[in-house]
Amino acid sequence: MEPYWNLKEGNMAINITLKNIPPELHRDLKARAVLHRRSLNREIIALLEERLRPRKRTPEEFLEAAKAIREKMKGVWLTNEMIDEMKREGRE
Repeated sequence: MEPYWNLKEGNMAINITLKNIPPELHRDLKARAVLHRRSLNREIIALLEERLRPRKRTPEEFLEAAKAIREKMKGVWLTNEMIDEMKREGRE
């Protein structure tokens, strides 16, 4: 068996300790864990993965999102000049 200090990071789980978690946040995390039938630790890992590694959308999901944006923007017409002006205003 190889000593743990020789193992590469990808081969070994990393432990992190969270300190000073506000009681409300702890309560909310526990409630989410129960809702998803996970341990508190697994729920925190799932939340981190969700935030840091967003899943790739399927082509169907991408097209559905594009349709929703088109529907929301229906009737809104912008000229290139209007877009350029908004870009300039955003840089000020």
